[in-house]
Amino acid sequence: MENLKNKTIIITGAAGLLGSAFSRGFAKQGSRLVLIDALDSVELLKKDIEAEGCAVISYVGDISKKDIWQHIEEDLSSKKWIPDVLINNACCKTPNFFERFENFPLEDWNKVFDVNLTGCMLGCQTFGAKFAAQKHGSIINIASIYGVVAPDQRIYEGSEYLGKTINTPAVYSASKAGVIGFTKYLATYWGKDNVRANCVTPGGVFSGQNELFVEKYSSRVPLRRMAVPQDIFGAVAFLASDLSSYITGQNLIVDGGWTAW
Repeated sequence: MENLKNKTIIITGAAGLLGSAFSRGFAKQGSRLVLIDALDSVELLKKDIEAEGCAVISYVGDISKKDIWQHIEEDLSSKKWIPDVLINNACCKTPNFFERFENFPLEDWNKVFDVNLTGCMLGCQTFGAKFAAQKHGSIINIASIYGVVAPDQRIYEGSEYLGKTINTPAVYSASKAGVIGFTKYLATYWGKDNVRANCVTPGGVFSGQNELFVEKYSSRVPLRRMAVPQDIFGAVAFLASDLSSYITGQNLIVDGGWTAW
């Protein structure tokens, strides 16, 4: 994937589990990085990657607000950075994220949609139009298998994440299904301008779930394990590269075979 060298790649949710893996992976490919996150920890990530000799710009802000996107676009233009790839990876977990559906607060529902789907839309509005004007660009939206199939509720019995009972809420499935549909729309909307839009849909990624959850989840996967972030990076790098130059409107599912049963 030598053609990733010197490509300018925008990553939202850059300081998170997947985002940081994507950032470090593209840095090793010699890409120039634009890292966006709601948390200040993105600045530490920037320093780490810069220490390896990679060109990086970072921004802290709420991607569900149009003004942060306007600021980023204006700042990159002033620095003569021309983006080639936009990776909408940011995802929201609210304080009541694991509340049962019957009691799920409307404000939490709206907040998750604001980040997972509206933030994705605003990023595409801002930079997709620039891609269309320059007649090249790759949009990669990170979805989820739970935007494709429903969660198996049985695996959550007795399951915990960092000591807390977990589930997959309806708002996560709904918002990620929206991301997939939105991506297909963009593929047909900007295809004539040589702008590609695709999804990467990860299966479950290990990030501290308890042993019981890992065992139950893995038993449902043909490859018999959960993913690690590097498993997802390979698919994202492929869609960012020219190796995928004739691929658009697709949902690349990276789930160890979960959805093949």
